[in-house]
Amino acid sequence: MSDGARIDRFLEMMAAERGASRNTLAAYARDLTQAAELMKATLGDAGLEDLRGLMASYRGLAASSAARKLSALRQFYAFLVDEGDRADNPTLDIARPSTRRPLPRILSHNHVDALFAAAEEEASGEHPPRAAVRMLLMLELLYGSGLRASELVSLPRRSVQASGEFVMIRGKGDKDRLVPLSQRSRRVMDRWLPHIASDSAWLFPSGKSHLSRIRLYQLLRELAARAGVDPMAVSPHVLRHAFATHLLEGGADLRALQMMLGHADIATTEIYTHVDSARLVELVNKRHPLAHMDAVRGR
Repeated sequence: MSDGARIDRFLEMMAAERGASRNTLAAYARDLTQAAELMKATLGDAGLEDLRGLMASYRGLAASSAARKLSALRQFYAFLVDEGDRADNPTLDIARPSTRRPLPRILSHNHVDALFAAAEEEASGEHPPRAAVRMLLMLELLYGSGLRASELVSLPRRSVQASGEFVMIRGKGDKDRLVPLSQRSRRVMDRWLPHIASDSAWLFPSGKSHLSRIRLYQLLRELAARAGVDPMAVSPHVLRHAFATHLLEGGADLRALQMMLGHADIATTEIYTHVDSARLVELVNKRHPLAHMDAVRGR
C-alpha cells in the first residue's frame, strides 16, 4: 500500500473515531506528507534508523515544531500497528525534542482597571454609543469569562442561556462548554441585546457575518491607547491569560479553571500557577501545621 493511501486511512480514523478538527487533520496531513517526501524509504515501512535520520533533518526547526512532527509520526505508526500493517512503532525509541512552554504575558490589575475605566466611561450615559456598549461587553467576556478571540467573535446570539448565568461556547475541536457569566457581564449583556436584531445569528454581527478577529484586535488596542495602556501589551489572548492568572490568585480551583478555559489537558492550565508562587509560599507559612506549632511554642 502506498504512503498516500496509508495517510488517508489514518486521517479518516482521526476524524471518525477521535473527532479531530479540520485544522488538526490538515496539520497531520502536512507533517506526514512532508515526512514521506523526505524519507528515503517508504514511510509506512521505515525503521528506527530511517526515522532518526528524518528527525535529524528537523534540527533547524523550533523544538516545538519538531515535537509536533514526531507526535504525528507516533500516532501514525500506532495506527498502522492497530491495523496490523506493521508489528512495531519505531518512534517509541526516539526521544521527544525538549520544549519549554513560554510563560504567558499578562496584564497587571492596574492595567485591567484602566481598560475597564475607559470602556465604562465611554459606555456611560442615558444613550451611549452602540460601539461603546459592544466594546464593554467584549471586554467583560474576554477578561470576565476567559474566552478566546475566535470564540468571542463567533458567539451565536442564542448562545446566551435563558437564565443569563451561562454562555454556551463552541471551542477548539468543536467541543462545547458552558462558561459562567458574571453579574457585571449579565448587566452589560442586557444593555447590548437591544442593539442587535432579535433574529440575528450572531451576538456581535458585522455586515453579513460576525465581527472579525482582526477587527477585535484593532478595537482592543485602540481602547488601550485611550486608557493610557501600551496597545502592544493588549490582545484578546493577553486578557484571557489575565483572567486565568487573576482567578488563581483569588483562590480558584485548577480543575474548575481548566473547564472554564476549555483546556483538554490540565498541564496546559498549570502554566498559570507560575504567578501564584508568592501566594503559595504565604499559604505554607500561615496554614501548614508546622506554622501553628511555631506559634504555640512562641517562636
